[in-house]
Amino acid sequence: MRFLLDASLPRSAGPLLHRLGHEAVDVRDIGLRHASDDVIASHARRNQLAIATRDFDFADIRNYPPADYAGIVVLQLPDDATAAQVVKVLETFLLRADWLAQLPGRLAIVEGWRVRFRPA
Repeated sequence: MRFLLDASLPRSAGPLLHRLGHEAVDVRDIGLRHASDDVIASHARRNQLAIATRDFDFADIRNYPPADYAGIVVLQLPDDATAAQVVKVLETFLLRADWLAQLPGRLAIVEGWRVRFRPA
């Protein structure tokens, strides 16, 4: 899959995605580090990239209808989660082919112990 990594994710998320055979574009590498969510979402739509983020604003399906995207992955973790913890939760999600297969056109809210897909 092809992912757009939001600045809310640690830099170490990119190498993880590459190691697992995915494409990763980091917003910090394409001049969108300080861009608004709408600009990031528009870039993801235009380029058919699934969004990976910790920004819970992307979980608002009224503003970001999942059907308009290659997928939206929102990691819901404590604010004090370390980069290693964030990457581990992302890795757990990415290693599940059944979850990845459900992602296009859907929102996945990923917590340490479960994944919720919207719409159901």
